[in-house]
Amino acid sequence: MSSRLSYANKVILAPMVRIGTLPTRLLALEYGADIVYCQELIDFKMLTCRRHVNRVLDTVDYISKDDVVIFRTCSKETDRLVFQMGTADAQRALRVAKMVEKDVSGIDINMGCPKDFSLKGGMGAALLQKPDTIKEILTTLVQGVKIPVTCKIRILPKLEDTIALAKMIEQTGVAALAVHGRLTEERPRHPVHCDAIKAVADSISIPLITNGGSQDIIKSYADIERFREMTGASSVMIAREAQWNPSIFRKEGKLPNHDVAKRYIQYSVDYDNVYTNMKYCIQQILRDEVQTEQGQKIQHSKSVPEICSAYGMLDYYDKALEGRSRSIEELQCTEMAPKRRKLNDGSYIIEAPRKINKKEMRLSKKTFKGVLIEYCHANKLHPPRYTLEEDIDNRVFKSSVIVDDQEYATTLWCTSKKYSEQGAAAVCCQQLGLSLQKKEPVTGTPSEKDRSVARGQEVRVSSEQCELLDGQPVGGKGEVCNGRGEEDDVEKAESCSSRLEGNAINCSTDPLNDSEVPVLSKDCSTDHQEARGVGTAEQR
Repeated sequence: MSSRLSYANKVILAPMVRIGTLPTRLLALEYGADIVYCQELIDFKMLTCRRHVNRVLDTVDYISKDDVVIFRTCSKETDRLVFQMGTADAQRALRVAKMVEKDVSGIDINMGCPKDFSLKGGMGAALLQKPDTIKEILTTLVQGVKIPVTCKIRILPKLEDTIALAKMIEQTGVAALAVHGRLTEERPRHPVHCDAIKAVADSISIPLITNGGSQDIIKSYADIERFREMTGASSVMIAREAQWNPSIFRKEGKLPNHDVAKRYIQYSVDYDNVYTNMKYCIQQILRDEVQTEQGQKIQHSKSVPEICSAYGMLDYYDKALEGRSRSIEELQCTEMAPKRRKLNDGSYIIEAPRKINKKEMRLSKKTFKGVLIEYCHANKLHPPRYTLEEDIDNRVFKSSVIVDDQEYATTLWCTSKKYSEQGAAAVCCQQLGLSLQKKEPVTGTPSEKDRSVARGQEVRVSSEQCELLDGQPVGGKGEVCNGRGEEDDVEKAESCSSRLEGNAINCSTDPLNDSEVPVLSKDCSTDHQEARGVGTAEQR
C-alpha cells in the first residue's frame, strides 16, 4: 500500500450484509466511491478460515472449513478497502485483524447493528452499553495493527451520552468515527437525526463519517454534499441508495438500473461470485423494474448462465470460463504438476495437490481408479495398492497408490476415504498420461434458453484446484474435497442437506465455483443468516 488510508472528505460505500461482496465493492469504486467497506464478518467465523491466494481469479480468498469462501478481495480495491468486523472480544478482534491486515487498508468494528443476532452475541449496538469493552477493543486494535482502525456507532437516547462516547472513542486513537443517525430501536423508515450527528461532529477532531441519509435525503449525487453539510461531517457513507443503484457515486448522475445490473453481472462472472448472492444483489438493483422482461428472467433464474442469458451475456460467460480453463491448464503444468520427493529409504514418491471434482467425474465414463485398474490389467501389472493416512482429530484422509512399484500421492487432505483414493489415482493417471473418457455430448442445436440451462448443468473448471496458499499449492490438515464429508459413490447425484444450529441449509453448486454454496432455506431465521454472512441487507 502506497500510503495510509485517509477518511477525510470521502464518499464511502457502507458495510451491508450480502450486498458488500467483491462485485458490488468494485462497481462502487468504478462509479466514484473513495472507500468501500466489506459486509460485516463475525470474528468467530473468520478465525475458522484459511487464507488462499487464488491464482486463477487473481484474488485472496478466506475459506471456511466447509470450503465456503467467506471473504474475497483483490488488488483493485486493496488500498481503499475497509474490513468490518463483528466482535465482542478484544483478543479475538486482534487475531482477525492481524489475519487480514495485509489484504485491506482499514479495520472497522461494528457497534451499531440493531439485529437480535448481534445484540444477543454482545456485538453491534450491544457494545454501546459497554464503554469499557469498546475502549478495550479499540485500544487493542490501534496498538496491535499497522493500518487505521475505526468504528461505526448509532446515537444514544441522550445527546450528551453520545458525545461523551464519541470523545472516549477518539481517545483510543482511532482514525475516524462513523455515526448512523438513528437510535438502536429505530429503522430506516424513521427520520435520521442530523442535529445529533452534527453535535457529535462538532465535539471531536477526527473525521466523522455521517450515515443514514439514504431514505430521507440522498437521492442523487448532489444530495451527498447536502447531507454532509447538514450534519457537519467530514465524509458521507451511503448504504441503501448504493444498494439500489451503485452509480449513486457518479458525479455525472445515476445510470439506468439495467445498465448497472449488466456491469454488476460482468464483475460477478469475472470474480466467480456465487449464484445466490449474484441474484440477490441484482434483484435489489432492479427493485422498481422487476416486472420488466429482464427483471422477470432474473426472478426465475436458477443459475449464473440463466442470469447471463437474461442480458444476452452468455458469450461473456463462456469466454470467462475458457480463460479460467487456460489458467488452470497453465498451473497444472507448473505449480500443480506432479513432483518427485525423495524418501528416507532412497526411493521416490510422486506427489501433486490433486482435488477431485465430482461433477467432472459424473460426466466421465470411468473413475480414475477404474482407469488405473484397466491400465494395470492391460500391461499385466499387479492391481493398484492403496494406503490411507487418517488425521483422527480433524477427521480427514490422505491416500497414496502404488502402481508398478512406484508410489503416487495427493498432498491434499479429504473428508472422504473414497475421494482421497480417487485423488491419489488421479495423480498417477496424470503422471502416466491417462485421462478420463468423457460421455458423448448431446447433439442438436439448442435454443438460447436450452443453452443457458445446459451451461448450468455442465462441468466447469474448478477454481479450487488453483487456490494457492502464499504461492504454494493448497494442502495440509483441514483440506477437504467438499463441505460435507460424504462417502457416497462418485456417480451419485450431488444433493445434500446439512444443519446449522437446527436450521436447514441446502447445498447447491454453482458452475463457476466448484465449492458447495450454502443456500439458506426459507425456514432459516435472520439471526442464523447473519451468522454466516448471508443475512438480510439491513443497513448497518
